[in-house]
Amino acid sequence: MEWFPVYLSLKVALFSTLIVIVTGVPLGWLMAHDNIPGKAFLSSLVSLPMILPPTVLGYYLLVLIGRESFLGRFLEDNFGIRLIFTWQAAVIAAAVVSLPLVTRTVQASIESIDRDLEDVARTMGKSELVIFLTVTLPLSWQGILAGTVLAFARSMGEFGATLMVAGNIPGKTQTLSIAIYDAMQSGNTELANFLVVLITILSMAVLIILNRFTIVKRW
Repeated sequence: MEWFPVYLSLKVALFSTLIVIVTGVPLGWLMAHDNIPGKAFLSSLVSLPMILPPTVLGYYLLVLIGRESFLGRFLEDNFGIRLIFTWQAAVIAAAVVSLPLVTRTVQASIESIDRDLEDVARTMGKSELVIFLTVTLPLSWQGILAGTVLAFARSMGEFGATLMVAGNIPGKTQTLSIAIYDAMQSGNTELANFLVVLITILSMAVLIILNRFTIVKRW
């Protein structure tokens, strides 16, 4: 049994979750406020990865970070970085598909906070950043934790977009879900069954943690 896909999936999930927390929490806070210009468009854009097929997301990522794109050429020419068919590309794909889970969960959590508490802080002359760090963030920690756990679980199981931009290179970019697909394609049902049970156990563990420490709120 080759354990590399398990290690890579955990690695990709960890890094992608860090990315979506850094980007998703501010986005969730932004979308929780009604006076944001273009909120409807931003909300639709953030939710788009939940609607589009993963292969379509993978195609967009290929256009964005591929070697023929402006960003891809810039990174390769100036820094020698090529993202396509690397584990970093798998991280980017996982982050894109899991971002809505964090953003929407954080948004719902912040919207449930009593705004009077924030208004009291404003009357004391506190800046919006200080209010966010000392009032909003502590009161919405359950939503942030829920989004974090959901994003990690989603990143662990990402397949379509990852296959498009990272490929299926054993020992390099083959994640757990892709390894299951590869095992089935090659007729190795014993390995496929083992990997399916393994990822199911990991996913159940994530859900148990989610149910134990958080309250998942509807958005």
